[in-house]
Amino acid sequence: MAYNETLANRIREYFVDHLQFNFEEKRMMGGLTFMLNGKMCVGVFKQDLMCRIDPEQHEQAIEQNGCKTMEFNNRGMHGYVLVDEMVLNKKETFDYWMQLSIEFNPKAKASKKKNKK
Repeated sequence: MAYNETLANRIREYFVDHLQFNFEEKRMMGGLTFMLNGKMCVGVFKQDLMCRIDPEQHEQAIEQNGCKTMEFNNRGMHGYVLVDEMVLNKKETFDYWMQLSIEFNPKAKASKKKNKK
């Protein structure tokens, strides 16, 4: 499944310009995910920006224009939202969602490592 390369490049540029530490890119969930501190932070899912945010802010976030709950395997993922690329054309809006995800990252739990046999 293809994802929005232009949006992926905007995310890369944001991280390079704003962070003092490294990020890692991983292909997963049909898109591209950007990991900080070994934890999923943001990504590109089809044409949208995927943001991992504080679950306590989820309901408030999905009330914003162009934002909806991310679904995976037909299940809503509380704390994960998709932001339509059409509302990200303003730098302030893009920066807001990036910052919201980065601020939650230190509190986010890392996924469990799978045992490789």
